[in-house]
Amino acid sequence: MSSTHGIPRPKPKIKPPKPRGPGTNVQEDWVKLSHAIKEIQNERANQLSFEENYRYGYNLVLYRQGDFLYKNVKTLIDEYLTQLTEEFIVPAFAAGNHADPTTRGQEGELLMKGLRKVWDKHNSSMRKLSDILKYMDRVYSVSAEVPQIIPAGLKLFLDNVLHRKTSPVQEQVVDAILGQIQVERDGYTINQTAVKECVEIYLQLEDQSAKQVYFTDIEPVFLAETRKFYVAEAEKLLQTCDAAEYLRRVEQRLDSEEARAYYYLSASTSPAVKAIVEANLLSPHLDTIVSMTGSGLDAMIDANKTDDINRMYRLFFEVSTHTGGPQAFRKGLRESILSRGRLINETNDPLNGGPDEVEEEKGKSKQNTPVQALSLALKWVQDSLDLKDKFDLILKYALLSDRTCELAITEALGSFINLNPRAPEFISLFIDENLKKGLKGKSDDEVDIVLDKTITLFRFITEKDSFERYYKSHLARRLLLNRSVSDDAERGMLAKLKVECGFQFTKKMEGMFNDMKLSADVMSSYRDYLANTTAPAVEINVTVMTSTFWPTTNSGAMCNFPPELLQACGSFERFYNTRHSGRRLTWQPALGNVDVKVAFKAKKHELNVSTFALVILLLFEKVADDDFLTYEDIKNSTQIPDPELQRQLQTLACAKFKILKKHPPSRDISTTDSFSFNSDFTSPLHKIKISTVASKVETQEERRETQDRIEEERKQQADACIVRVMKDRKVLGHNELVNEVTRQLAHRFHPNPAMIKRRIEALIEREYLERREDRKSYNYLA
Repeated sequence: MSSTHGIPRPKPKIKPPKPRGPGTNVQEDWVKLSHAIKEIQNERANQLSFEENYRYGYNLVLYRQGDFLYKNVKTLIDEYLTQLTEEFIVPAFAAGNHADPTTRGQEGELLMKGLRKVWDKHNSSMRKLSDILKYMDRVYSVSAEVPQIIPAGLKLFLDNVLHRKTSPVQEQVVDAILGQIQVERDGYTINQTAVKECVEIYLQLEDQSAKQVYFTDIEPVFLAETRKFYVAEAEKLLQTCDAAEYLRRVEQRLDSEEARAYYYLSASTSPAVKAIVEANLLSPHLDTIVSMTGSGLDAMIDANKTDDINRMYRLFFEVSTHTGGPQAFRKGLRESILSRGRLINETNDPLNGGPDEVEEEKGKSKQNTPVQALSLALKWVQDSLDLKDKFDLILKYALLSDRTCELAITEALGSFINLNPRAPEFISLFIDENLKKGLKGKSDDEVDIVLDKTITLFRFITEKDSFERYYKSHLARRLLLNRSVSDDAERGMLAKLKVECGFQFTKKMEGMFNDMKLSADVMSSYRDYLANTTAPAVEINVTVMTSTFWPTTNSGAMCNFPPELLQACGSFERFYNTRHSGRRLTWQPALGNVDVKVAFKAKKHELNVSTFALVILLLFEKVADDDFLTYEDIKNSTQIPDPELQRQLQTLACAKFKILKKHPPSRDISTTDSFSFNSDFTSPLHKIKISTVASKVETQEERRETQDRIEEERKQQADACIVRVMKDRKVLGHNELVNEVTRQLAHRFHPNPAMIKRRIEALIEREYLERREDRKSYNYLA
């Protein structure tokens, strides 16, 4: 067997073509090549030999005729493009400005199709020419530093077709494109493919600076026309559409312009078009859209139009971010909440008579009874909770839980709640109503849910010290009258308040619970004491309240006790003093209640009434059935203050169980009224609980007294805070001291800088502080 591994194989070589002899005719090669080029342009290239025509071009370049070949090929292309333009484009020029959009669309479509046909024929011929002139591109074009044949063909197309000087091809084509866009904007269907193919030509052509012709010939004109269109469109829509429809149209325009740019224009045009739509349809009209009468943001919220609100939110936040959209939307949101809040404040103000008091009747203005005032107070809280729930849903589903909108809603809710000076009192009354024993229609879980929501309103209150005073007062009544729904519910509410405001806020309230427990032990010892001594005629159950814990111990209304009660009170005082020396007991009849048996003509009933009511009823014990006592008689005998006396008489004579008769009959108590015992009273119940309004809205006079006490407490708190800060810092400037005191007291109330200044002056007089020489700072005096 033979082997060929050691024998090297010769390297193949490409032999250069044999040089032509002196008889080679350049002109003859060009004639043949030019004929082939024309055949290619006339789409008859199937009869031609690629090798022969390649050889013609090769020979011309090889024999230094590249410049001759290059220029003559360009001339042939120029002539060909002129022929195509005159054949397919010029005849398709628009005949006139037709009013019919269909006719305009058809004319424009014909012109764009003609241009595309010329482009396709030109490109097809140029690709074939590039193949047979490849040697010229590789050798001559490089050495002569001229464009290769295909780039040169694109330049010729731009100069001899689009920028043709003898006919307005450019103007006609651009008008056709813009006309098609306008027809589509007017709501008609166009041939988008024809527009897309036409625009693609401009995207493939470049000018001398290598910039796409689309951005010099089409985009500027398109954007200018777009701007004009949307200026007119904005005026038309504002006159014919409501806010919701206007925003729908804007959204449709934005979507259609974006789709148009991406489909048959250029994606880079989309931001510019979007900016034009925004600048003309949205930015100048933001406030107009938000506040549009009957259809703006406020009306959308009223009608719960979540989709429309969401559309406004998206357009204002996503489109108009840099032109004030978010600010205008949040402003409208705040104003909507504040207007609703002001309406809630006005319609549920007990001093205004509530929503029903629109005019005076028969020369007398309607006066609210305590029950009506309480109902309005509770309705204010419920309406506020409903308003917050409404905007919570809007925030979640329409505003996509946007943080900035949440802050705007929170700020607006806090503003309207604090516009009502009675907000702390009303919220405390609402909690009181939900924590009372025997509340109908709500389970424990439902009550807990309501209380959790109420805590959200409590967070908005700036005067939390005012709420604390009212809440302690209402809690005291619930505990003393045994009206709490449960001890767990009460302590659960205290736990919620402690989480919000800290231990100091609930310390005294927890002391009240401790007093109730200790009082039970005291009464057990008192009963043992009575077993070894003479018991009074009236059995009493006493709750001993620590004066610093309970809010009403120093301000309760007093009265003249009947002898029976004085005896019982004296017995307990003697017992208590034997166990606690140095303590002084002050009786609080306003917080007590009594079980008393009353004999009527029909039968006896066991009544549960307040201590004041008992004192009043005992006055009628020695009065004949047909006799009566005047208001002044009762007042002089009992010494009960007027507000409390009127409240008790209204309960006894004007409520469901009329133990007394009022003369003349009416729902309101007057100082000129007189009263008699209703011996004809009947009821199927043996035990009857005649409850006064345990928690009521304060009168103007009571409110002034409460505010005065709160102001005194605030002075003490401010003094303590100033001293505490100065003791720590020793030396501090005035502004720094005011800021620090404001910060530390903010969890209780918002102190006025003028008030802080007055407290500083008072502390200087009491020599806790002194001014430094610069008169702008203070020293702490130990």
